[in-house]
Amino acid sequence: MFEKVVIYSPLWLSAIIIPALCVAFFAPALGAEYLKLFSDVFAFILASSFFWFPFFLMYTFWRTWLLYVRSRFLYKQEWILLDIKLPQEITKSPLAMETFFMSLRQTGGETTFIDRWWDGKLRAHFSFEIISIEGKVKFVIYTQKKYKGLIESSLYAQYPNIEIHEIPDYTKSVHYDPKEMDLYVIDYELSTPDPYPIKTYVDYGIEREIVDEENKVDPLNSVIEFMGSIGANQQCWFQIIIRAHKGEQRKMGTWFGKTDKWKEQAKKEIEKIRKEAMPPGSDPTVAKFPNPTKGQQERISALERSISKIAFDVGMRSIYMGKKDFFNGTNITAQRSLLRAFASPHLNSFGVTNWLDGFDYPWQDYNNIRKRREKRKGLEAFKRRSFFYKPEIGKPLVLNVEELATIYHLPGQVAQTPNLPRIASKKSQAPSNLPI
Repeated sequence: MFEKVVIYSPLWLSAIIIPALCVAFFAPALGAEYLKLFSDVFAFILASSFFWFPFFLMYTFWRTWLLYVRSRFLYKQEWILLDIKLPQEITKSPLAMETFFMSLRQTGGETTFIDRWWDGKLRAHFSFEIISIEGKVKFVIYTQKKYKGLIESSLYAQYPNIEIHEIPDYTKSVHYDPKEMDLYVIDYELSTPDPYPIKTYVDYGIEREIVDEENKVDPLNSVIEFMGSIGANQQCWFQIIIRAHKGEQRKMGTWFGKTDKWKEQAKKEIEKIRKEAMPPGSDPTVAKFPNPTKGQQERISALERSISKIAFDVGMRSIYMGKKDFFNGTNITAQRSLLRAFASPHLNSFGVTNWLDGFDYPWQDYNNIRKRREKRKGLEAFKRRSFFYKPEIGKPLVLNVEELATIYHLPGQVAQTPNLPRIASKKSQAPSNLPI
């Protein structure tokens, strides 16, 4: 997790170099008046540097210091990988996993000024991953070792028959070599504002624990089936990195006031829908009851329900890779649509932001130099579980626990993928009348 601190370039030099270049190249062609104007501007920048330059130095030092102390803090943490072995039968609905996610809302560690800005402490983040190594599917959790007990006790409370084992990190043995392998990296984003929910397990009607497995429709099955179809000398990794969502945006009109942008955005969307439902030609200054359509009512209800639950900042990423002779380009299409089953057309759905987009023409990337660099960065970002902090900072989503539990939960018997291993025997309590 630790990154070498790179001192920021002295960008203040650009304030001197750029005007000088303008004077050298453009001003003579425009005449003496413009030459004098550029010279005056350049002289003013130099003369006022005693005022702005110290502030710029302080800002540069502050950013560099934060990068250093946060990297040092992450480096000192002990990280482990937990493998979840599934039993033959799971009758629990995703509500059990929703309850588990509630226990992971850990906001401590960065409460005081000294914690945040001197020690570089950060609130806990976890990575929930579904991986396929040559078609063998596993559910794993990447976490700090100090949270191992919390994760085990919370999971066993909801799924008593599972087994949790600490295993080596599977990513450590993979290194990008463009001569030997190829890979494709994707980050996922929401198509509409975060407060609009995706299609959750409640919408699929599997919120009850006793559900007829034969008629059960679990959207996670499409993810597991694709993972299980990965062939020899290929791998596919999918990760969901989460941390507790906090109101960290500055409140407009204040210096230090904070607001929860996620909830504020939801309220604005609700107000927008209400205005759309006002009778045509009505005076907005006069209070009148809106007349929303059924669709508008559903959107308002969905927004209100969404922000009523605990939320997390979330980063989602997937990688498909394989040796050159085995890399199957058609799997990229399935990878891009991996989360399509969670789409709610009138509310929200997942899109993709590809690390390799933007290199459509040969002159944009000579000899695939930039593509190879982005592939290497994407793989390293996954291996470091880096999304909220350096070295790779993505654009996080905000999802509530119901949405998280829909995307990541332990599947029941309806998931019949042969390459999803389950515990062979079933646990049961010993008889109470055994002789001592």
